[in-house]
Amino acid sequence: MAGPSYVPADAADDTLSRAETGARVAIVDIGSNSVRLVVFDSLARTPFTVHNEKTICSIGRDLATTGLLHKEGVDLALDALRRFKILVERIGAGTREAVATAAARDALNGAEFVRRAEAAWGAPIRVLSGPEEARLAGEGVLASIPDADGLTADLGGGSLDMVVVKGGRTGEACSLPFGPLRLMDYSKGDLEKTRQIIDFELSRWPHLRGLDGKTLYLVGGIWRSVARVDMLREEYPLHILQQYTVPYGRAVDLTSLLAKQGRKSLELLTAVSKRRMELLPYGAIVLQRLLVMTRVREVIVSANGVREGILFSRLAPEERVKDPLIDYATIENARLSRTPAHALEMFQWASPLFTDEDASDRRLRLAACLLSDLGWRRHPDHRTIGTYQDVLNMPFGGVDHRARALIAAAVYHRYAGDQPMPEELRLPRILDKQEERRAMRIGLAARLAFDLTAAASGELTHYRLRLTPSKVVLEVPKRRSAIADDTVAKRLGALGAAMDRNAEILVIGG
Repeated sequence: MAGPSYVPADAADDTLSRAETGARVAIVDIGSNSVRLVVFDSLARTPFTVHNEKTICSIGRDLATTGLLHKEGVDLALDALRRFKILVERIGAGTREAVATAAARDALNGAEFVRRAEAAWGAPIRVLSGPEEARLAGEGVLASIPDADGLTADLGGGSLDMVVVKGGRTGEACSLPFGPLRLMDYSKGDLEKTRQIIDFELSRWPHLRGLDGKTLYLVGGIWRSVARVDMLREEYPLHILQQYTVPYGRAVDLTSLLAKQGRKSLELLTAVSKRRMELLPYGAIVLQRLLVMTRVREVIVSANGVREGILFSRLAPEERVKDPLIDYATIENARLSRTPAHALEMFQWASPLFTDEDASDRRLRLAACLLSDLGWRRHPDHRTIGTYQDVLNMPFGGVDHRARALIAAAVYHRYAGDQPMPEELRLPRILDKQEERRAMRIGLAARLAFDLTAAASGELTHYRLRLTPSKVVLEVPKRRSAIADDTVAKRLGALGAAMDRNAEILVIGG
């Protein structure tokens, strides 16, 4: 991803305006398998989730055979919408939007259901076309992965919705009438027939060709379950689905295996919820056939989908272009740090040590600086590890797992100094030695800055940090020489050692 496109002049003002608006946004998504409510705190580049819940209704069950929505599922969906209406009124969402997808648009009694659903929800419900659904899912992916390049595929209970994504925009879109619920109905449990149906439908969309070497972005609960199984099998150390990446070969092998598993075998997989069990083989077959057809380089999981896409599509252009990582870190810095302005001062002050960084490195260092004072309220005994784990698991977008781990490791060393990270916390499969060393350098520079300033704004301008071929030099004005005590000397020495240099405090001026 390119360097930061958004560095605010005053983060505190940004947070204040956000709080004053109070414009919570409630979005309901009525799918073939579930009905979900998400309430966001505002219409912003970085929305925070106030409430999130779903009800499994399966209104699309038996739709392929009967042409009608499943009666018991409809009753469950209407009950859920009545509940959501009460919750949203109490939460105080100023904006409400509801959409319905494949089952509602395809069923013979879909229009009747929508009328009843609108009465239960108390507001209009928009029935999305297949391409609209695909594009909104693509917008959701772009909200958290702005440089996405390839194909977004959203597998719901009743449809597979695909859209080409590149350059921050969605392109050609397609919706195919099969999801796990419909495939179960079409095939009557015959997995070979399921493959034939999928292959025939996929072959009809020409834009699947030409994706060789690109990325497939996965949206939808069934495919998140597939990713959880991969995490379990790989003993992956970071249990975060957003931007979890699976290489092509491993993805093909895994989906081939899951497609053959019976219900009893799948029940042994603790990574999959019981409600997803019967659908998992069908979702695995869809993914396997899509992989074989496209020959993408890798698959990347997106935790975002249609709901986030609706929000993102409503943003003004100046909001859409903000960097999701830096925007999130800026808001958290303003909300939780002692002196928000100190983070940007520290970032600029330490820049002479990082002359070799490119735009991507610079961006990650900025994020680490913005998040470097989040642990100050914690008990000292839990500050280092607790803050590290908080940052590691934060719901920001715009980074892969390597970058996420590097930012968190930098914050760890901001508190722990040059102490090695405990083995149980290290992520060697994600960060290599060089990246661990870079994280330590960022953290030690921040640690020194806080010791010089106690997080006070404007103080770092009095102390110049510079790098020579053999030394890290800290210039201190003579009138402030008392600041350079043994602790500061120790912090500077640790930083110098991490930079493979000696350290020197140089007192200057009269």
